[in-house]
Amino acid sequence: MDCLFCKIAQGTIPSTKVYEDDRVLAFKDIQPQAPVHLLVIPKKHLATLNDAEPADAELLGHVVLTAQRIAREAGLSESGYRLINNCGSDGGQVVYHVHFHVLGGEKLGPLNIPSAQA
Repeated sequence: MDCLFCKIAQGTIPSTKVYEDDRVLAFKDIQPQAPVHLLVIPKKHLATLNDAEPADAELLGHVVLTAQRIAREAGLSESGYRLINNCGSDGGQVVYHVHFHVLGGEKLGPLNIPSAQA
């Protein structure tokens, strides 16, 4: 498999890890968009959230709780942080392996979300 995040999870591409267990890896983003910008990935390859199945619910819950944990350890719990998943090309996904961005360390502006036209 030629997946960047699978290679990072396998250790064949280096990363600055902040957390790892048997199912999840969290590491610093190499192109940070905030003072704290971490990525949380399942070690199991899922290209997008659309590829997740009911059997992946526990794993995805573990990913989210890991994001909570690393945000707390990074000192973001009190001031707040943003947790983002981009799904598909129109959603801004660049690496096709499910991942969540943990952003914080400063006041984040509002998301640029197009409003619905009535």
